[in-house]
Amino acid sequence: MTPIVEKSIGIDGEVFADRRQEDRRRVFKGARLTFNKGYGAFECVVRNVSESGARLVFGDTSAIPSHFDLLMSGEERARKATVRWRSVTALGVSLD
Repeated sequence: MTPIVEKSIGIDGEVFADRRQEDRRRVFKGARLTFNKGYGAFECVVRNVSESGARLVFGDTSAIPSHFDLLMSGEERARKATVRWRSVTALGVSLD
């Protein structure tokens, strides 16, 4: 997979250099996020990932909390995720 190197666009429309500290790899795999002690859950698609972050795509992000556990397809354990940015259909998260 090729690393993602394109520029980012801020909320105000200003283009700025990518600030990621690690290269992300393009992927297309399912994931499940859980919150509220496992009583709340959503499914999503992971579009890119690194050791410390990921871009997740949903139908709508308005009901997604700021902190949750993320279990990606093919992995054995869930990771803690914190939302770093949000759009109508996607989230950028940092992974612990």
